[in-house]
Amino acid sequence: MVVVAGELRVADADRERVAARLGQAHAEGRLTLAEYDERVRAAHGAVVGSDLLPLTADLPAEAPARPGGAVRPRVPSPMRAAVAVWAVVSVINLVIWVAVSVGTGGVVAPWWIWVAGPWGVALAIGAVAGRAGLPFPGPCAGLPIRR
Repeated sequence: MVVVAGELRVADADRERVAARLGQAHAEGRLTLAEYDERVRAAHGAVVGSDLLPLTADLPAEAPARPGGAVRPRVPSPMRAAVAVWAVVSVINLVIWVAVSVGTGGVVAPWWIWVAGPWGVALAIGAVAGRAGLPFPGPCAGLPIRR
């Protein structure tokens, strides 16, 4: 028995690949919702390869993969993360200080400086050391400091 290439039965993976391409085309605005729905239904009902071919025939080819492999999610550097935590904690302390000052009817000693100041100085020293090529101090020691 000789089987023509377009008459081979398709697998679920083939149907899902076509459905994903149709979803991408819909997201790009190439297909209306009705067209997308109709084509996805046809893709999931496909039995042989020739059933899938017309569903994407009028769509451009998928964009080629980026050179260098998969796209990695951007992860903040340890220094950026440390500065972000310092800034959030400092702002929270400042807000509490302002609330206490307003609540007591007078300015309270700026105690929040003792939280933000030394910590900020330590971060500044770490940043200067990082720019000089020294490793990031603390639990993230040895990780590269991205600028």
